Amino acid sequence: MQALLKHRELILVGAIAVLVGLIALRFPGFIAPRNIVRVFDDTSILMMLALGQMVVILTRCIDLSIAANLALCGMIVAMINAAFPDIPIPALIVVGVACGAALGAVNGLLVWKLDIPSIVVTLGTMTIFRGSIFLLSSGEWVNAHQMSAAFKAFPRTEFLWIPVFSWIAIAVIALFFVLMTRTPLGRSFYAVGVNPTASVYTGIDVGRTRFFAFVVSGIVAGLAGYLWVSRYAVAYVDIAGGFELEVVAACVIGGISIAGGIGTVAGAVLGALFLGVVKNALPVIDVSPFAQMAISGAVIVIAVIFNARAERKTGRIILRKAEASA
Repeated sequence: MQALLKHRELILVGAIAVLVGLIALRFPGFIAPRNIVRVFDDTSILMMLALGQMVVILTRCIDLSIAANLALCGMIVAMINAAFPDIPIPALIVVGVACGAALGAVNGLLVWKLDIPSIVVTLGTMTIFRGSIFLLSSGEWVNAHQMSAAFKAFPRTEFLWIPVFSWIAIAVIALFFVLMTRTPLGRSFYAVGVNPTASVYTGIDVGRTRFFAFVVSGIVAGLAGYLWVSRYAVAYVDIAGGFELEVVAACVIGGISIAGGIGTVAGAVLGALFLGVVKNALPVIDVSPFAQMAISGAVIVIAVIFNARAERKTGRIILRKAEASA
């Protein structure tokens, strides 16, 4: 039993199952297949951004500009579509991803080349990105009637009864699983987070690895930018305002250590899914918005305490082994 409890993913699966079961007792329609698909669909962007943030956090950094990156890329794509509605959707997605990667690269270069703490860099670029949206759009919105029908329809199109929006999220999850478990870059992210000094001696360039982590985060944000504005059919200055906090919360709940080096793709996805279930379920049972904020905050605090205790125990075990060998 103790071995099972060591795995955060199993705990989260159980917590989600219990939460869904309790909600179903009050509102049976919540567990209807169509509603479960809708909950996953609503949480897809949070899952993708949590994966991008996870990669950055693993390297002992943080990206507070990820939501602002999403917003700027979303506005750029929406304005291009409004001005040139005949541009194919795949081309617009490529533009969004390229813009996101470029913005992520700016963060990565500042952290790498100037050795500025990532929290300072991304706090500054978050403000710059938000300001750029206002300058680019003159504070005006891009509304549904200005967007082409194909632009708005693509993420809503269903394949095997599941929206393309969700299929994209599933594809991103699969790609991140391969990246983190089957590639040298993925292993480098973990190595840099566990011990940057030792990583240097193994031939890993710590600064370059962190740069690529921010680029990966930016790519995901750029893709999410298109998905956000096309799904909600609107683009404005405050798109995803404050959403970066939910992204960090999903990572923390999923067991991603802020100290770096610890975390899994499954943990990030389940952490986001847990928040998505809470966000969708609480209004159904008539919980007030203020109570929802309190509950979400309490969950985050509990997750942080759980993470801290788990990491402290790991440290003690290592220390005991060292003492025994001496």
